[in-house]
Amino acid sequence: AIAAYLTRDGGDEARPELPGTLTLQFDRVQPMRYGENPHQFAAFYREREAPAGTLATARQLQGKPLSFNNVADTDAAVSCVQAFDAATPACVIVKHANPCGVAVAASQLEAYDAAYATDSTSAFGGIIAFNQPVDAALIEIILDRQFVEVIAAPSFTDAAVEVLTRKKNVRALAVGTPDSGLAAMDYKRVAGGLLVQSLDSAGASADWTVATRQQPDDALRQDLAFAWTVARFVKSNAIVYARDARTIGIGAGQMSRVDSARLGVDKAARAELSVQGAVMASDAFFPFRDSIDAAAAAGVQAIIQ
Repeated sequence: AIAAYLTRDGGDEARPELPGTLTLQFDRVQPMRYGENPHQFAAFYREREAPAGTLATARQLQGKPLSFNNVADTDAAVSCVQAFDAATPACVIVKHANPCGVAVAASQLEAYDAAYATDSTSAFGGIIAFNQPVDAALIEIILDRQFVEVIAAPSFTDAAVEVLTRKKNVRALAVGTPDSGLAAMDYKRVAGGLLVQSLDSAGASADWTVATRQQPDDALRQDLAFAWTVARFVKSNAIVYARDARTIGIGAGQMSRVDSARLGVDKAARAELSVQGAVMASDAFFPFRDSIDAAAAAGVQAIIQ
């Protein structure tokens, strides 16, 4: 704290979060068997003032120690599910740092069913996160249906924890309630330096610019807002197809946007889901019309970018 105070000069006065000298301090909380790959060594560190409702402050109720990839993937899942209103049940399933299924529904079970149906193949061995407490009935269904590495939720009922003991290796994390009052910064390490930016917290806006003569109705706007929220957590190039507050197909991490668009349609077809009548969200603008044509051919109603 003293070092940060004494070196605060030289930064941007309009942005006190970006000081002239950046001083960070983290405490090691868990050494790990290996890192992202078996030949790398690793540990998990927690910042001194870690906000509530984050992976750094979560309680592990059972299961094997978290691996490097478990931490990265669970953070992605928890961050995504917390982007939705906690008053409405939401479920996010993540595999290799990308959501493979996301849904909001009337119950936790309905949300999980819809998220799982988006891509049941990728859900195998994935990370499942909920935004409401989890009960025993839901845990029973998950454990009977699929292999899962981590289940994260604000809390678990005692009966849910008892059911989890059937699968002692499944990691159960009680994350708690997020503290929305704390601003966070995003750090990306580069060789010899660090990129620092404000956290991507831009949600759906009422100030959308509609570029077409046809205006989206309220139902379409809700689907667009849902798809837009999910797209924030999909690796670029990111394309999300959604309908009725659930993902239909997701195209992630492709070098060209049209490939992501086609991949999302292909994954929807393999999951026996129809893109007809769905909306599409893109994490950037379309440089050419090829992705738009592909979406139109698949029956997409509206696009948000």
